[in-house]
Amino acid sequence: MKLTLHVWRQKSPADAGRLVTYKRDNVSADESFLEMMDELNEDLIRQGEEPVAFEHDCREGICGSCAMMINGQAHGPERGATACQLHMRSFADGAEIVVEPWRAKAFPAVKDLVCDRSAFDRLIQSGGYVSVNTGGGLPDGNALPIPKVDNERALDSSACIGCGACVAACPNASAMLFLSAKAGHLHASPQGRTERTERVRKLVAAHDREGFGHCTNINECEAACPKEISTEFISELNREYIGSAAKTMVRG
Repeated sequence: MKLTLHVWRQKSPADAGRLVTYKRDNVSADESFLEMMDELNEDLIRQGEEPVAFEHDCREGICGSCAMMINGQAHGPERGATACQLHMRSFADGAEIVVEPWRAKAFPAVKDLVCDRSAFDRLIQSGGYVSVNTGGGLPDGNALPIPKVDNERALDSSACIGCGACVAACPNASAMLFLSAKAGHLHASPQGRTERTERVRKLVAAHDREGFGHCTNINECEAACPKEISTEFISELNREYIGSAAKTMVRG
């Protein structure tokens, strides 16, 4: 395959950045997108040029590191797949491909295709956890009866890998799908229900502090999510948040 790549190059956060064009020949249709990027970098190094910086780790669609926009789509054209799971057979011979980083206020640029996604870490630190002691002396987990529906809902939401595709795809750069997925699997478990009211308020407050936009139900987040997490979890989070606000008013 022959391809024309337009790759975003940015030396530092202070640099304005620009798209740089690279011609690629003999690209295998069976290799992954990241393998193609590796080959590009190998050629750039041989030519004495700076390789393209991009994040990656597991290359199995688990870690969420390979965050990049490909032709304006988070992780590329394949639904339910990360960039590392995307293969070059998804593109036609002679195609032009634009590769850019996530673009969101809460994900500031670092270099080339790399952005700082530590805002997600701070969201989790604000309340996306269970503080109850789950160490020794407690009943066996299997001794706690959990309805099958609740268990499956928890598993569905816990599939989130924190890649940030939902934020990148949303015109408002909202992280509500990520937020609702992290809260959803905790609220469904007996250990997580105790703090659910306080948790949801902390998470939403941290979401706004970090500069993420508001959700306006465009649903681009669900379409871009490599784990196909449903926006129904956002609805659940909204109900939890409204309920927690009502409880606070009653107490006041």
